[in-house]
Formats: sequence, C-alpha cells, structure tokens
Amino acid sequence: MLKEIVQYPLSIRGIKSAPMVEVKSPYDGQIVAAVGQADEKAILTAIEVAQETFKKVMQKMPAFQRSEILAKTSALILKHAEELAKIIALEGGKPIKDARVEVSRAANTFALAAKEAVRLDGEQLPMDLSPGNDGRVGIIVREPIGVVAAVTPFNFPLNLVAHKLAPAFAAGNTVVLKPSSATPVASFRLAELLKEAGLPDGALQIVPCRGANGMTLIKDPRIALVSFTGSPEVGWNLRKEIHPGTRIVLELGGNAGLVVHDDADLELAAKAACRGGYAHSGQTCISVQRVYVQAKVYDQFVKLFTEMVRALKVGNPLEDSTDMGPLIDKESCVKTLDWVNSAVKDGAKVLTGGKSKESNNLVDPIVLTETKAEMLVVCKEVFGPIVSVMKYETLDDAIEAMNDSRFGIQAGVFTKDLEVAFKLARQIDVGGVIVNDAPTYRADHMPYGGRKESGIGLEGVRFALHEMTQPKFICLNLPKL
Repeated sequence: MLKEIVQYPLSIRGIKSAPMVEVKSPYDGQIVAAVGQADEKAILTAIEVAQETFKKVMQKMPAFQRSEILAKTSALILKHAEELAKIIALEGGKPIKDARVEVSRAANTFALAAKEAVRLDGEQLPMDLSPGNDGRVGIIVREPIGVVAAVTPFNFPLNLVAHKLAPAFAAGNTVVLKPSSATPVASFRLAELLKEAGLPDGALQIVPCRGANGMTLIKDPRIALVSFTGSPEVGWNLRKEIHPGTRIVLELGGNAGLVVHDDADLELAAKAACRGGYAHSGQTCISVQRVYVQAKVYDQFVKLFTEMVRALKVGNPLEDSTDMGPLIDKESCVKTLDWVNSAVKDGAKVLTGGKSKESNNLVDPIVLTETKAEMLVVCKEVFGPIVSVMKYETLDDAIEAMNDSRFGIQAGVFTKDLEVAFKLARQIDVGGVIVNDAPTYRADHMPYGGRKESGIGLEGVRFALHEMTQPKFICLNLPKL
C-alpha cells in the first residue's frame, strides 16, 4: 500500500498552480494520489515547450544518446517494478499479478525502443533506371515528425503510455501526454524515471484534463501527430477535429472473436478463452467477447469453459490470488448488467456469473449462450466480463460470423489443421490472427492495429517508430566519373 497521498502538481513552464484532483481506487475508494489538472493555458504552454525542445534538443540528439536514455528507463522500470505494479493495481483495479506483467512489458517496450533508435535508417534509391539520370544518387532518410500528442486509456496505464513515449523518443520527437483521468499516476511516476534516465527537460509534458480542454491539445496546428488509444466514438470524432496536415494513429475498440474448430485442443482453447475473456475484467479492446465453436464439440467446450470461469477468484486487486478485480467505475458495472439483462430478455442464457457488488465495482464473470448477432453483447464492444459462446457448422459459417462486426483488431483460431488455420487466417478481416491462442495475445514488438472501425495506423515499437517519422528524399547530382 502507498503510505501517504502523493501529490503530482503540473510541471509546465510558468504554471505556478493548478487545481488538484484526487485519484481513487475503483475497488475501495481509497485515495491513491492527487494530480494537477491542465487548463487551456497550461496545454498551450506545454505544446510550446515541447516544440521548442524538439527544435533545440531532441531532433539534434544523436541516436546513441536517445538509445541510452531508453535503455536506462527500461532498467529503472524493472528496479521499481513492485512500486509501479501497486500503483497500477490501486488506481485501475488491475489484479496485482497482472499489473506485474504489465510492468515487465513496459520495461521491454523501452528496451525494444532503445534498440530501434540505433536501427532507424533510410535507403539508397538507384536513379539511373532511366536515361538522363546517370551521375545522380538518391537517398531516402527518415526524420522525426515533431511534437506528438499522445492520449492513453485507463486499462494499461503504464505499457500503453510506454507504447506512445518510447517510439516517439527513439525517433527524436517530443510528446505532450494526456493520460486517462482515471489512471494518471503511473504516467507521472514514469516521467520521473525518464528524467532520472536523462530525458531532457521539456521533452515530455503531461497534461491531465477533462472535457473540452483535451480538444485544445488535439486541434493545435503545432501538433505533428496525434496517437490516440480509446473508444471508437471519441477516436473517430478526433479525426474530424485535428488540424489539416496533422497525422493520426487510432487504436480503438473491438469485440474480438475466437474460433474453436472440431479438431482443436479444447482444454487449451477453454483456458485461452477464460484468460482472454476476463483479464482485467474484460476491459481490453482485444478481450475475448465472442467464441464460435464447431457444433460437434460445442457442448464439451462449454462445459470445460464454464467450469474454468466459475473457478476464477474475484476480489481485492492487491491480493496475489485474485484473478479478476473491479471494473473501472460504477457506470461500467451498470452497463455490463444492463446488457446481460437485455440479452436474456431476447433469449440468451446465463450459465454462470452476473452477481455484482457495486460498492466495490465487482461483477462476477459471465458466460452467455444462445446469443444472437444483433444482441449488444455480440455486436457492440462490451468492455466488461462477458463472453458469449455460439456454435457453427461449417468454416464458412464461422468466417461469416467473425466478419459480421464493425470492428477488426485481432482474432483467435484453434485448430490442429494447418490448412484450416490458413483458411481462417486469410479470410477473417482483422489486423492480426492468433493461431492456437486467444486474440488477447500481444507481443510488444509485433505490428498491432485494427481494420474497419477499430482504427488506422500501426503500433508495436518498430511500426510506431515508422508512423512517428517522415521520409525525406535527397537527390545528389554528382560529377560524372
């Protein structure tokens, strides 16, 4: 437990005071910290400082120095791992054992960025492919893009922030970060570690804020790139609001599906669905929400899966034995139960779960059967501990059901047949297909991005680095030899 309320005032040039807002645990309401709130003036100043720091410092910093800062940050994250895990568990309600995994991943994200910082290069383009161009040499270099506006969600308050900051600094950019209002503490602690690792003053500006003030950051013409992770409704609206010429990367919602074919290892598939469906109470954009099981093995899978779900321990996120903690707030609990009740009225069956303890924002993990494509729990993003299990007859039926969605980040497929795996992988319309694991699987170096309403652009350290740089072509007209 944190022994006292930590104060994180704004650290922006010329801003002497700002309103402080308490950050409270969604589990028991205890105060985790107090965080300064940025108004329009503070945000505009933060952008100005970030732009100055980019021009004077970051874009001139050699790659080896950027790499050293990122590597030191990775080491410092590991050094303070338990402290950071407790912050994540307290402010967001993530079970401590999962919070420790997030900390480890964040350290790895910075370590990967440290390596990519010294690998960032361009290419030589042969110019003598057509007459009249002999004696010319073409070079393509990649340059940092400038000031990055990063907007991050509550569910991964350290590693999703790392996925914005680490590639940006690896490229030589500066960042103005708006963390989630629910979970800003991890961002402030990470900023302290970055400073200790040698990140120049001004390279990172943190601007916690709510409502219209966030649009001040997004709309500013000095912002070169907006990198947003959050809800589709907010994300697509941001795309309309940004200044012309500002790039945008959107990582938005999903209702990830999982196909379990009749030759699959059913126990392995059930474990993956259980882990992937209820990790952090289903509050991830690639959480398993829809499971389509071949009819021959449907009953067997449902039995295995339901038994595993019933065995999950729901409770205090600070206890090592807890599998599932609270939802982020009371509104999320109410929405989860309302959607289940709506599905039941339309014919769905609850096999387990659904009990709630709203004083702690806890909802027991829910398994639904006999759901239909038009039900909210199937066609929308639940972002809660609900998994619907449905049956299919043919592979084409499974593909059609999986693609019957507005979203498309990742999907999972369980089969022992390589031909089946490739048929499903090639025909399911998502950004990534995970074979013999849940769609919740993510390694921090892999490309990660959605199709359809799930977003545009790619994350994953090397791919984000590419988004956060811009190519420049240089043509040298050299004397003929």
